[in-house]
Amino acid sequence: MAFTLLSSPLQGFTDYRFRNAFNHYFGGIDTFYAPYIRLNGKLKIKQSYQNDLLPENNSTLEVIPQVITNDPDEFIYVAQYVQSLGYKELNWNLGCPYPMVTKSGMGSGLICNPNKINEVLHRAHNETDILVSMKMRMGYDNAEEILDAFPILDRYPLKNIAIHARIGKQLYTGPVNLDAFEKCISSTKHKLYYNGDITSVSAFKAMEERFPSIDHFMIGRGLIADPFLPSMIKNNTTEYPKNRWSIFSEFHDTIYEQYDDYLSGPTPIKMKMLGFWEFFSQSTSNPQKTYKAIKKAANPIKYRQAVSQILNTEMKVGSSF
Repeated sequence: MAFTLLSSPLQGFTDYRFRNAFNHYFGGIDTFYAPYIRLNGKLKIKQSYQNDLLPENNSTLEVIPQVITNDPDEFIYVAQYVQSLGYKELNWNLGCPYPMVTKSGMGSGLICNPNKINEVLHRAHNETDILVSMKMRMGYDNAEEILDAFPILDRYPLKNIAIHARIGKQLYTGPVNLDAFEKCISSTKHKLYYNGDITSVSAFKAMEERFPSIDHFMIGRGLIADPFLPSMIKNNTTEYPKNRWSIFSEFHDTIYEQYDDYLSGPTPIKMKMLGFWEFFSQSTSNPQKTYKAIKKAANPIKYRQAVSQILNTEMKVGSSF
């Protein structure tokens, strides 16, 4: 069966700079979800969110904007804004697991409140003509919460529901709950996308086999940890290109230069790249040593030296998963 691969939105990682470089050097992703827009009670879109969605910054990509909110006015405001840029769809985030979000009754903290979900969706469908899709977890406290939300969701013509097969309380730890995801398939009329722990070609195949009716799969952290993964899944291979580390090196330098231009001073760029290397290091032959070397690099010159040394080592080792 033909399938579609989607890039899950990750706050602080998958902005337009990353998306464009990823698409250019690796490919394999059909549609990218932009990290969520959060308004914090003010009907004003931050400049960084605006830049992320500008059509000229996404001219070669299929991108879907996302909003995180529990307020119908905010949802409608963002819907109208993204429509003004030419987008036809707005994804609503009911998946974010972080306590600072969930304690405000947003992200996965909203799944247990079907009345509030209904209020937002009712107004969104009555006051705008945007296509609405959802990104959800199973719940925050337990995997039954999503089942209680489905009767509300089934009232509306949603494009799809992408489900990360964990509860919010788990954050990203512990196993995905595949039995609970399977229960979701028979509990809603909506088209479901699968998300969670697709970190290798074999993991993808296992999900495809387990859920034969699912043809859209979302990759989040696995895509940053191993940027070759989507194209390898698409090409049904576990073989990396011979020039794997040269391609990665060019990709790394591209995003480094762009973030360095955007962020001011050595500390923000160090923190930004350290975040990426938490994932990138997982593809190296010695993840702990790699991450430690990046962490120790006290300034941009030492950082570049550390990266160069890591990549030279990997080229020699010819490492792979």
